[in-house]
Amino acid sequence: MRIIHATDYEDMSRKAANIIAAQVVMDPACVLGLATGSTPIGTYQNLIKAYEAGDLDFSQVSTYNLDEYRGLSHDDPQSYHYFMKENLFDHINIDQANTHVPDGSDPDAEAACSEYDRIVEEAGYPDLQLLGIGNNGHIGFNEPDTCFSKGTHCVDLTESTIEANSRLFDNIEDVPRQAYTMGIQTIMNAYMVLVVANGEKKAQAVHDMCFGPIQPSCPASILQLHPNCVVIADEAALSLCK
Repeated sequence: MRIIHATDYEDMSRKAANIIAAQVVMDPACVLGLATGSTPIGTYQNLIKAYEAGDLDFSQVSTYNLDEYRGLSHDDPQSYHYFMKENLFDHINIDQANTHVPDGSDPDAEAACSEYDRIVEEAGYPDLQLLGIGNNGHIGFNEPDTCFSKGTHCVDLTESTIEANSRLFDNIEDVPRQAYTMGIQTIMNAYMVLVVANGEKKAQAVHDMCFGPIQPSCPASILQLHPNCVVIADEAALSLCK
């Protein structure tokens, strides 16, 4: 694991965007695995600025998002598909036919998840997978468990995750209780993994991810075994790693 120290959220976002931009420049037809949530928004804003400056071309890039709430259609303002359009896809020259998010509107969880596994495998898995990390160590929506998950699956969200995500909804009761998420094995198949984290609330999870025992009670700890994992975190998130 390579750990890159950032001074604050803006510095973290800039450094992460630079790594993603380098991937796009080196391989204009690369496959990117993308994440949602508040942490990567700054990274996406920096990528948009680079595109607007004429430094990046996304026309051949394809993307595969980590997860989606079960029960939400792509056009639901709370869906992660909508989030990606609002925060990245609508602002760059990516072919939106080449953007992929699990189909949360499909009530058949097994069918939706197996289909997503199929298209991610056909794409050859991400050249770069962007991740955030939850306060409880989850990556994607892979919550603490007794074993590491493999492929895309339906997960029951923990109360801590529901509470953390409720800031994006009018009421906590509106937060979906289930989601479809890429499994740990799928994430580990990415050629490179890039984790972004900021804030004191993430400090314990970042410490356990980087230095704790590798165990499914902290899903992110498996990344210690990835051959090409980079963590970019600000001083507050790294406060327990000194």
